[in-house]
Amino acid sequence: MATISAAMVKELRESTGAGMMDCKAALTETAGNMQEAQDWLRKKGLSKAAKKAGRVAAEGLIGAMISGPKGVVVEVNSETDFVARNEQFQGLVKMVAQVALRVGADVETIKAAKIGDFTVETAISDAIATIGENMSLRRAALLEVANGVVASYIHGAVIDNAGKMGVLVALESTGKTDELAALGRQLAMHVAATNPQALDPSGLDPETVKREKDVLADKYRQQGKPENVIEKIVESGLKTYYKEVCLLEQAFIHDTGKSVAQAVKEAEGKVGAPVKITAFVRYALGEGIEKQESDFAAEVAAASGKK
Repeated sequence: MATISAAMVKELRESTGAGMMDCKAALTETAGNMQEAQDWLRKKGLSKAAKKAGRVAAEGLIGAMISGPKGVVVEVNSETDFVARNEQFQGLVKMVAQVALRVGADVETIKAAKIGDFTVETAISDAIATIGENMSLRRAALLEVANGVVASYIHGAVIDNAGKMGVLVALESTGKTDELAALGRQLAMHVAATNPQALDPSGLDPETVKREKDVLADKYRQQGKPENVIEKIVESGLKTYYKEVCLLEQAFIHDTGKSVAQAVKEAEGKVGAPVKITAFVRYALGEGIEKQESDFAAEVAAASGKK
């Protein structure tokens, strides 16, 4: 039986990020062969990753990347906010965004895409094994224009192009690229702040509009208003609602005396050509994920009592 020294355990731990006892076990199982021990840990790590897959991952980072008239935004989740400050995890998010820019926004296609000899899915599994938390590529979106720019904005940036919220705005225009990019960034910041549901009323879910109309109508029926009056009030109320939830009709946060549509129209003078917002995407980290409440201090205390 090979002698496993503390120095060997330390070397393996530094090269893999695995726990001390796991490193000692790996070296024991492989008779002190460092390469085989790394492989043994990797296999064990992948097994651990599978066990972690059921745990809620609602933290992490939103990453965005732009390349000319094309841009992507991705959400890669982890279990805790601490991981967002981990350089390996940050590198993983950047890599996922780069791959999405190349292969498109379908999550399964991204995970199956290769980076050198490994797939993105393998890279995620390796990160789970090394960092020790469940992680997942939750979603991705890609915007592209034939002529113009796709602009991005990251809110709550942890590193360049990655943070707690990411926005893309696509602008179709044959005008000056630099002026379009500046306008696009302003619009992306606006979208981050106001969270519009659609570009204009035609883009809203008909069921959502119907529900809004029903709520308004019921409110005034309870006040005893006649139906013909209610109809007019509802139409007026819908116009107000559209100004709240439709991007083009919202008051522009950089100049609240104008709507977004008016601001874009005025910007055409600097751009030197007509400008059309064709699409936008806004990802906020963990939105829609049911988070588990936990007592972190109790978890640490419990863990410290384990052998």
